[in-house]
Amino acid sequence: MELYQVSVFVENKSGRLADITEVLSKNNINIRALSIADTTDFGILRLIVDAPKSTEAILSENGFTVTLTQVIGVRVPDTPGGLSVVLRLLSDNGISLEYMYAFIGRSDEKASVILRVDNDEKAAQILSSNGIELISGDAFNE
Repeated sequence: MELYQVSVFVENKSGRLADITEVLSKNNINIRALSIADTTDFGILRLIVDAPKSTEAILSENGFTVTLTQVIGVRVPDTPGGLSVVLRLLSDNGISLEYMYAFIGRSDEKASVILRVDNDEKAAQILSSNGIELISGDAFNE
């Protein structure tokens, strides 16, 4: 289940996020989820989009520093404890979590969570074998 995240290095100055989103808009790239972490001088914008490989190329062509990273997406019940099951499975199996972010879908009662871990294959196998629904990149192309 391949799912890719586009990470963009963003200078911490007025208008930079607007510049990025305008480039995406002009190229019909749809943002499905995002997260931004910042410091005083720069930030890292992490995006789940409907066309990650095209997005990487388009942003690079427009002068942005971009990387494409494989991540894991899971769907969990949007109830107290829904995320805890996933995190406990990873922890109990020695998988380190680097970061994550979540969002709520439009059509059901589940939340989607993007996970960056130190061992994608092992994490996907453990989660899947324990009944956790994995998200493929195709899920974001709707």
